[in-house]
Amino acid sequence: MELGILVAIVVAVLVGLWVLLYFIPVGLWFSALVSGVHVSLVQLILMRWRKVPPSIIVNALITSTKAGLKLDRDKLEAHYLAGGRIQSVVNALISADKANIELDFNSATAIDLAGREVFEAVQMSVNPKVIDTPPVAAVAKDGIQLIARARVTVRANIRQLVGGAGEDTILARVGEGVVSSIGSATTHKAVLENPDSISKVVLAKGLDSGTAFEILSIDIADIDVGKNIGAQLQMDQANADKNIAQARAEERRAMAVALEQEMKAKAQEARAKVIEAEAEVPRAMADAFRDGNLGIMDYYKMENIKADTEMRDSISKKGSKGNSSSSDSGKK
Repeated sequence: MELGILVAIVVAVLVGLWVLLYFIPVGLWFSALVSGVHVSLVQLILMRWRKVPPSIIVNALITSTKAGLKLDRDKLEAHYLAGGRIQSVVNALISADKANIELDFNSATAIDLAGREVFEAVQMSVNPKVIDTPPVAAVAKDGIQLIARARVTVRANIRQLVGGAGEDTILARVGEGVVSSIGSATTHKAVLENPDSISKVVLAKGLDSGTAFEILSIDIADIDVGKNIGAQLQMDQANADKNIAQARAEERRAMAVALEQEMKAKAQEARAKVIEAEAEVPRAMADAFRDGNLGIMDYYKMENIKADTEMRDSISKKGSKGNSSSSDSGKK
């Protein structure tokens, strides 16, 4: 029994000591003290109650103090509670101070809370970044397509990091400038001979306005000759014109066929009427004989005239055939 009680007492003492050291981080307080950071034990305990890890705040204060910066503990706690990254902000402030870049604590925390990597931005301000654009296709005035690739050297603009556009905007603007520059060239050969003209034109447009970057240079890395877009467009236009002409010709042919069919129908209708009228002639002649309006001699005269007309027609047809045969023999 005495051994069990002794073990329970030892466990209770250890648990109490662990709880005491958890809420009263004596080791962390001593590290801050020897580093020249004045943080009381009461403040460390209150950090625990405010759900702020004391080690993050104390280590940030120690790092900044050793680098010659004076940071406010309450502001660090507020930034942590707002969801900020304390160590990234401290590293950015130290790097900016060493590189003589103007960056205060409020600006650094604002950039961090905006979702941007403030330490990476400071590094990019010191060491510019090179962005490779995707292939940009454009057509010169002579109809030849050129495919260009550019390298954009940018430096982070600390003042524009909050609310400034990102890399996608830079790439889009550079691509638009390349297309405009190539499109305004008289021939594609002029672009191939002087590719730096594209860089000068694009760089003069001020494409970095409203962005989080400052464009230092735009270099054309490669230019390839693509398709003859002008010739292709002319071929497509010619094919389209040909199809339109064929469609119109087919329309006219269809209208002519319809008109011919209509004329044939009218001719057949006229012939039918003539045949119908001729069928009425014998009946009319019989009525004329019956009424005494037509005599026998009149009938013979009409038949003679009809016979003479048929004879003249046959003679004229034979004469036309003879003339055609004589002309054929003369040609032979």
